[in-house]
Amino acid sequence: MLPTLTGVGRLTGDPDLRFTQAGKAVASIPLAFNSRRLNQQTQQWEDGDTFFVRGTVWERLAENATETLSKGMEVLVSGELRTERWEKDGVKHERPALLIRSIAPNLAFAIAQVSKDAASQQNGQGGQHQASAQQRTQGQQQRRQGPPPVDDPWAVDQANGYTNEPPF
Repeated sequence: MLPTLTGVGRLTGDPDLRFTQAGKAVASIPLAFNSRRLNQQTQQWEDGDTFFVRGTVWERLAENATETLSKGMEVLVSGELRTERWEKDGVKHERPALLIRSIAPNLAFAIAQVSKDAASQQNGQGGQHQASAQQRTQGQQQRRQGPPPVDDPWAVDQANGYTNEPPF
């Protein structure tokens, strides 16, 4: 049995949606989990260890995650940890991977507008759902994000020198 990871992480890049030759949607979601905390004495944020992992989502979850999530967002995620192994140029490689079963934006830092996807509106019938570019654009335009909390160390404020890059 593979270990299950459930935690709060941050996307280090936008989800990358592809389709298999059989037409199944699959998306890669790069994630970082860290132990960042506020030092009460200095009032400064301190980074602890960081765990980077590539998450993979399939089918409708892949399409919905791609339309909903973007780089820098904090997410709640759950899935099975695995080890990906491959060989390239005679050299064996391996890295941790996460088969994501559930992923959602953390509402402490975002406002979500929930709506059923097209396949759900058809009661799950009609086979696979592939979003058109127009639907994807509309979904991105409908995304609402309020201002981040004042104490959010990840907030984007380019006027004061903050960027949208993770602080690790």
